[in-house]
Amino acid sequence: MNPQRHARILALAAVFQAARLVQELARRGHTDETAFGALALSVLTLEAASTEAVYGGASGLRLGLETLRDRLSGRTTNDDLELARYVLSMLRLERRLRGHGPMLEALRAGIEGIHEQEQPRPGTEGAVRPAVVGRLAELYQQTLSTLTPRIIVNGEHGYLANPRIADQVRTALFGGIRSAFLWHQTGGRRWQLIFGRARLVADAEQALRELDEPAGGATLH
Repeated sequence: MNPQRHARILALAAVFQAARLVQELARRGHTDETAFGALALSVLTLEAASTEAVYGGASGLRLGLETLRDRLSGRTTNDDLELARYVLSMLRLERRLRGHGPMLEALRAGIEGIHEQEQPRPGTEGAVRPAVVGRLAELYQQTLSTLTPRIIVNGEHGYLANPRIADQVRTALFGGIRSAFLWHQTGGRRWQLIFGRARLVADAEQALRELDEPAGGATLH
């Protein structure tokens, strides 16, 4: 897989990962911390040498790669329509954001402010501190949540009414929209989700195989 395709599949996988995390948080009240941390890190990373670096490494996107592969290859679940709605909604809002210069500037300024005040790098276990998640959620509410159509999250009221979980949901959506922006920058287009599914599934499978390869790439028989 060439570098651009690799970067593109990681960014799209992150959008699917965001949708999956939103589902799990809204319906179960918890989710995988490593997967969540990778998305939060992507929002906080304004400059990076590669797409992998945006997420702190491709390993943090395993959940998204698996979700993308399974959904686009036809392995359906009862939650597929909801997940697809979240993915398409994030792609739609990213498109609106691209044409909104003042909001892009406000997002950059807000993220730089978080860096100045909160020391936002993930901890030793990949977890992002609650104070940082809260700041990201607040920035999301002030900016992206004002774009229309707004993303309506379905789930258990008890979870969505919990401030901590609500902040995590908003941060996951923030990460998904940021990833949609990166996907577009690397050549991703919405028509590929319909007419290029086989290629996307193959790329996701290859990226997953690379994650499972031993360090150094050599295998003894």
